[in-house]
Amino acid sequence: MLMNKKNIMENSQYILNCFDKNTFFGICDCLNFDATIEPLLKDNPRRFVIFPIIYDNIWAMYKKHEASLWNIEAVNLKSDLEDWMRMTDEERHFISYILAFLAASNGIVSENLVKRFSQEVQVTEARCFYGFQIMIENIHSEMYSLLIDTYIKDPKEKETLINATETMPCVKKMADWVLKWITDSKATFGERLVTFAAVKGIFLSGNVPSITWLTKRGLMLGLTFSNELIFRDEGLHTDFACLLFKHLDQKPPLTVITHIICKAVTIEQYFLTNALLVKMVGMSCEKMAEYIEFVADRLLNELGCPAVYRSSNPFPFMDLLSQQGKTNGFEKRVRCRLSSVAPNC
Repeated sequence: MLMNKKNIMENSQYILNCFDKNTFFGICDCLNFDATIEPLLKDNPRRFVIFPIIYDNIWAMYKKHEASLWNIEAVNLKSDLEDWMRMTDEERHFISYILAFLAASNGIVSENLVKRFSQEVQVTEARCFYGFQIMIENIHSEMYSLLIDTYIKDPKEKETLINATETMPCVKKMADWVLKWITDSKATFGERLVTFAAVKGIFLSGNVPSITWLTKRGLMLGLTFSNELIFRDEGLHTDFACLLFKHLDQKPPLTVITHIICKAVTIEQYFLTNALLVKMVGMSCEKMAEYIEFVADRLLNELGCPAVYRSSNPFPFMDLLSQQGKTNGFEKRVRCRLSSVAPNC
């Protein structure tokens, strides 16, 4: 659904309010949630050993992620700094804010995995995935930090970006909302899992088109390649969250799920079309908002909810990027960029 920019936030807030009216009733339905009878969460005496595999699809997802390992040495940033200096002030500002947003989001994800999910989930196969994901999140964090450190030379600006959750209101808004959900002792595991899927599928993946759009001129090859690698990982993390959700016996009501996803859409649209203004790099704010809605509808469907926005994908190149991550050629490219095997490629 294409809208004038001035109506983007009004439309998102209207949709959010529609579901917010019913949220109380959904939360009431969740008050009887009992982790002791939830298959994924109940005490599992055999959680200390892996075999025999009970959840084949969860184990398969873990092995798929295991096969996608990469490290920051796979990314060459030598030419990026020269390209960075040739960019406009608006383009540099845009990339800086995107990296700050992504770094903050990633840090919150890691904390949630370490402090809550990896301790709550008692299924061995899922614990294996979370253990590997924590390592991958560390790689993402290191990559974001290296990108900021490489591009930003002014110490004050660098400090602002590193502490974005305190120095940037738009990033703080995102962080406060996510932390409210994942630290809430009254929120059910299912509600927090939906929030986690929203962070991965909307916040982290939603920023990818803007970087891809900006780098389509053949500039910033290191940023582009790291963007591809992280995009692939985030897609897998979103898929895993949805897979675990499908295994839950006690799921949140559809109104609660929809409310969480729609709130994430509102925050992401505000960040990209109001706080950051993707038009600074030649992107349409309306199309960017539409893409976020498209991603949200797809996520809602995976979580068993009907689509809310019914928006189409305005960026065909994102479909190509998704397919690229599934090809053997892409995997070979990753392996050949890994420092440990590069001489043999």
